[in-house]
Amino acid sequence: MPSLAPITQSPGLPASQGEAGTASPVRRFGRFQLLALVGKSQRTMLWEVDDPRVGQELLLALPRQRPADSSEADLWHQNARRAARLDHPSLAHVVEVGEHDRWPFIAYDRGGAATLDERLTSSGLPAAQAVAWSIEALEGLAFAHEAGIAHHDLQTPMILLPDQGRARLVGVGVALEPRHDAVQHGALGPRRAAERDVLAFGLLLHHVLSGQPALEQADTTKVIERMPPLGREMVRLPWATAQTIPEALRAIVNRATDRQERQRYRSARTLLRALEGWLAAQDDGGGGPLAHLLERLRSGGLLPAMPGAARHTASLALMERGRNDELAEVVLKDVALTFEMLRLVNSASVRGVMAAGSAPILTMRRAIDMLGLNGVRRAALSLRAWPGALSEAHVPELERAIAQARRAGRMAEWLRPAGYDAEVVHLLALLQNLGRLVARYHFPEEAAQIERLMRPAPAAVPGEPDEPGMTEAAASFAVLGVDLDSIGQAIGRQWGLDAGVLQMMQRMPAGTLARAAHGDDELLRQSASCANEVVDVGLLPVAAQAGALHRIAQRYARVLGVSQADLQQLAQGKPPDRLDPVGTRAQARDGST
Repeated sequence: MPSLAPITQSPGLPASQGEAGTASPVRRFGRFQLLALVGKSQRTMLWEVDDPRVGQELLLALPRQRPADSSEADLWHQNARRAARLDHPSLAHVVEVGEHDRWPFIAYDRGGAATLDERLTSSGLPAAQAVAWSIEALEGLAFAHEAGIAHHDLQTPMILLPDQGRARLVGVGVALEPRHDAVQHGALGPRRAAERDVLAFGLLLHHVLSGQPALEQADTTKVIERMPPLGREMVRLPWATAQTIPEALRAIVNRATDRQERQRYRSARTLLRALEGWLAAQDDGGGGPLAHLLERLRSGGLLPAMPGAARHTASLALMERGRNDELAEVVLKDVALTFEMLRLVNSASVRGVMAAGSAPILTMRRAIDMLGLNGVRRAALSLRAWPGALSEAHVPELERAIAQARRAGRMAEWLRPAGYDAEVVHLLALLQNLGRLVARYHFPEEAAQIERLMRPAPAAVPGEPDEPGMTEAAASFAVLGVDLDSIGQAIGRQWGLDAGVLQMMQRMPAGTLARAAHGDDELLRQSASCANEVVDVGLLPVAAQAGALHRIAQRYARVLGVSQADLQQLAQGKPPDRLDPVGTRAQARDGST
């Protein structure tokens, strides 16, 4: 580490004398009087200075070492001037880009703000407060990244938190760009530098929420050098913290600092979006990302009509009254039409006029009775043609998700306890996929990210077990700021479904043992959830499927009376003989043989 003599010993200038001959050393850097060292890291330092030229206190940011030669100095000035031209409310105003004694600097207007480091305590900051300033700072960082400029040294002193106004970043472009990383993998390109910034920001969030720096090291650069791929240390938020850290926020922060590079946020904008979703959900009791989604639904519809919907609509036109069973089979072949019928029949206006005080409608036969043939036709014609607003690149994934939901509906019929309406449990299995299907349609990129986060990954060290993927809930929290079941429940709530149905729409918590049901609702929920879990097994590697089915059988054996062999047959599309199958009708509905 080079000496800090140019700063601490008044480079180029002798110590000044106080008035009346009293020794009163004044440290200077060029014309600047150095008042206090605000912060330093392995790569940069930040000073509070007095500038007699403008008659105000500024923040002076400098690299910890001089440029090695004129070419490195020229590159630094080029990058610094680019950074200085960035104009964003979350980036501190640059007063000057200069150099003294071959030591480059950037001077910032502090504006009376305290640094994050000065605001921090050993107990951390409340979650909502920490996320609010993080969102503001990330907006500035994302803006810089999108302009092709990385920060290169995000530290707690580099974030200004005024009493009034937005959080602001200082130090963009101050650190000398590393020519090589710690293991000499070559120069960091713009994309890799931006990803490293996002990782550093995740470490800042870890520090702010827990009150303690990750790996007991405040310098984010040093922490990053100890994390994969450079090191082997793992960074996770501790469970015991002075401030309560909500589960959804914990998932977001832990993803930002995940030991697997592929699991981390790749851009400041993506991390920003996740935090915005979480904060909005806290502000309005769950409406944040949900409100955004529901707004999309109003403009773009829930789901597009399935391929071949025109043919189905034509068949509806030929249907006669009184053939509701046949008509229900036609409707159930189109998941979008099924959901639209449920929405219409459970709306306040329909239920208030036609079935005052009745329970939610959960069979297509009853829905058709209430809406009539014309209502079915109108519902069909209201749907957008396939694939709606979805790009062709994402169509296969939505098709796969819809096929899975329909398979789960058929399996749920086979799994249902004796005496229960097959169509009710079929629709519940579909409804447990509502949030997942809507995410696939309206947020295809995010849905793909969630799926990637759930996949296991090869161990970082040969011979060790594979790294497990996230749970679906943790992954969806990390990406969207809300879990997928909550999305489905929010939509169901808009439709007018009551609390009992909303609870049945939520799958059983992962890894928990299904217990004896207290009432019909819980038993139907368990049947639908088991069916969906069996379908999801098909997404796993073949070698892992038997073990997954065994665990599902263990979970549900007591309440549903199923064995691993039963579930194996279900996974193959065959109803177990002893389960009193309703296979013919269900297979016809699914279009399979």
